Amino acid sequence: MFAFLLMLSVVTASGQATRPRIEDLARQFAYDSKAPLDVREVGRKRRDSVTIIDLTYASPRGGRVPAYLVVPDGKKPSAAILFGHWMMPGSPMKNRNEFLEEAVVMARSGAVSLLIDAPLVRPGFVLEKDEMRAAAQSSEVSRQQVIDFRRGIDLLTSRYKIGKNAIAYVGHSFDAHVGGLLSAVEKRINSFVLMAGGFADEEYVFDPDNAEMRKLRERVGDDALRAYFRKYDWDDPINLVSHSAPATVFLQFGRQDKPITEKMANRYYELFAEPKKIEFYDAGHALNAKARRDRAEWLRQRLSLKPIDYSAFERIPELK
Repeated sequence: MFAFLLMLSVVTASGQATRPRIEDLARQFAYDSKAPLDVREVGRKRRDSVTIIDLTYASPRGGRVPAYLVVPDGKKPSAAILFGHWMMPGSPMKNRNEFLEEAVVMARSGAVSLLIDAPLVRPGFVLEKDEMRAAAQSSEVSRQQVIDFRRGIDLLTSRYKIGKNAIAYVGHSFDAHVGGLLSAVEKRINSFVLMAGGFADEEYVFDPDNAEMRKLRERVGDDALRAYFRKYDWDDPINLVSHSAPATVFLQFGRQDKPITEKMANRYYELFAEPKKIEFYDAGHALNAKARRDRAEWLRQRLSLKPIDYSAFERIPELK
């Protein structure tokens, strides 16, 4: 649902008295971990002491997952980072390239990274025109992205001896939403950085003070929307993120990110289990260099990486 709301130029949000059972929700993200990965290398290039491998692997939900594998030279890496991009309309970086430069810097500190394209930007994807069909499609996209990241961990652990508690996830906007779902169902990930995400879709849609959502409800009807949230309860992070432990979650928000107010961000923070932390930045939905530096240092500590070349971070262009 989050991607659908973003396409309406908003972000996210439930009014359910009783949450669904986590066991039932988690089953929605099950897959066959023994199926062949069918990794196909498209190409590779060297950047100083780092190799960037362009590859695809089989998605359990059909089709192939375009990905970059960013690998440090020397000793095989014992820590890994998964990167998930935003879906900001009009941005040339709404794909696996968003975090590529960041992943290269982190590789020099010893982490291997996997960056994947979301189904929304893969070849052949066609967005539904009807609003409720688009919402259902968005939920299926979220499910596929969760499963494709889980499969990505299988890929990483098949190639590298990743240490216990040494897998992290970084997700922005749409992929922060995906990260909220992952935090409940994928316990191999021990550290989550979730950037400018929404984690309570139904609450957001039915907020009486939200003029944009009032228009949506007038167009579609409350009954249709409530039925959607009942059917796709597994795609509303509010039903899952209280099960994020034992992973540690780091939430990053921009004070100038209009759809997500500071009050709303603090509400999202409350939903996650401990341990967790939250930071606000003088930035919009793209966040800024300070947020990048903060998450890199946090990841360095969490993954026991070598010191980071912060001067290289300073050369990364502002996200647009």
